[in-house]
Amino acid sequence: MKKFKKLLNEDKYFKSELDLLGNPSTENLWQTFFEKNTWIFGYGLNFVFSTNLEDKKIEQVVSGFSFNEYGKRVDSLLKTRGIISSLCFVEIKNHDTKLLNNRQYRADCWSVSNELSGAVSQIQKTVQKSITNLPTQNRINDSNGNPTNEIVYLYKPKAYLIVGNLSEFITEHGVNESKYSSFELFRQNTSSPEIITYDELFERAKFLLDNEINK
Repeated sequence: MKKFKKLLNEDKYFKSELDLLGNPSTENLWQTFFEKNTWIFGYGLNFVFSTNLEDKKIEQVVSGFSFNEYGKRVDSLLKTRGIISSLCFVEIKNHDTKLLNNRQYRADCWSVSNELSGAVSQIQKTVQKSITNLPTQNRINDSNGNPTNEIVYLYKPKAYLIVGNLSEFITEHGVNESKYSSFELFRQNTSSPEIITYDELFERAKFLLDNEINK
């Protein structure tokens, strides 16, 4: 959690981590971080425990043929945990991605940024192609092509978009309600993907982790 917090709040630390990884894109840095900390998704997404597929990285190919072969990549392909497991999809964008455009669309009305609307379209298209190309029952193979005895199902999968930070709406004297309401109304009326900001993901994981430690 300390590293998560520093990545979110300390620009110099974030840049140093980029340098350590050979200066990849910021999205790749978050991809690497979440790859090592998949429990954050498990604790943070709708409080339904999710985890990566056995012997699979969270970034997977999900259309074209199947995630056991090749096709379109999704930032994170997860499964729900239970007696029966289903696939769910996560698209990871940057923590500093702007959620709204810089100028009002109309008085008291702010439109979402091109980056946010594009990310929503991107994961919606990925899910649609996956439903078209993947069977409802998927038997998982490991990296050598051997069956893992793991089966996951695909019907109408949940999708999540991790993007931006609610601090965008904080001013010196409080919350810009006009901006915040414009964003909140947009995401409440977007049924899929569920849009989660980085600060929300951090607070969800921190809350559940703190409660686990204090038991």
